[in-house]
Amino acid sequence: MSTPETATATPARTAHHRRYLMCKPEHFTVNYSINPWMEPANPTDTAKAVAQWQKLYDLYLELGHEVELIEPLAGYPDMVYTANGGFVIGGRAYVPSFYYAQRQGEAPAFADWFRANGFDTVMPEEINEGEGDFLLAGDVILAGTGFRSAGDSHREVSEVFGREVVTLTLVDPRFYHLDTALTVLDPVIGEANGGPAAANIAYLPHAFDDASRKALEERFPDAILVSDEDGAVFGLNSASDGYNVIISPRAKGFEKQLRERGYNPILIDLSELLLGGGGIKCCTLELRGALSERSETKGGA
Repeated sequence: MSTPETATATPARTAHHRRYLMCKPEHFTVNYSINPWMEPANPTDTAKAVAQWQKLYDLYLELGHEVELIEPLAGYPDMVYTANGGFVIGGRAYVPSFYYAQRQGEAPAFADWFRANGFDTVMPEEINEGEGDFLLAGDVILAGTGFRSAGDSHREVSEVFGREVVTLTLVDPRFYHLDTALTVLDPVIGEANGGPAAANIAYLPHAFDDASRKALEERFPDAILVSDEDGAVFGLNSASDGYNVIISPRAKGFEKQLRERGYNPILIDLSELLLGGGGIKCCTLELRGALSERSETKGGA
């Protein structure tokens, strides 16, 4: 009597509770260009951006996650991309220092929000753009450079959090932040069972230089390699709770790959916000660690 081949079995996936920080795009527009996606000559629809964003916000709540909100500031249309607003592990928040002047006024607002909500807030000395370029994968921090965050910020973030940092160099200007070319699907596999934390990722190989691709291949041999076609529609700018993976509806190949690996892809269209060079993950900053006692889940954005 034959038995199933366990080596080819689809692993069970588990959804884990998440806490996120988001910012309603009440002032969203594209009136300058700091990445290849931004064309000020193209019209934008703020109401459409808000409606699309709201669907993502509502979905997080439906999945049982918590969502905190930071007040949008007039004159800072990119503030909706809260992933760039910091990097948070264990209740400690590393504040961004933006590369472009158009976004630099956001940093004090994020720093104030972290302090007001009980985070150990660390001001940076180096140029960095938060979780746009820093992704927690198991015990290590994957850190992007090449377009925004400077290499010295990798040393700084390692010192702030006391973790190993793996530098990954981006080479395609369309993928100017790490979170546009790589997503962490299972941030802390095994940790709950007392074993070493590992991670499962998906990434776009051609977005990285040779040394970075080699490092990713060695550390994550089972990673999902996403096609250029799916990468070009920001398919990798996604958010995962370990089971549910929220992705662009245009990333058809990536959707199929996720299902084959036992994940549950959920499609959310943020096409209007893509005009500013951002997607699902860009609008989502993960808050790892407890907030102050006064903080609670927000309802109805």
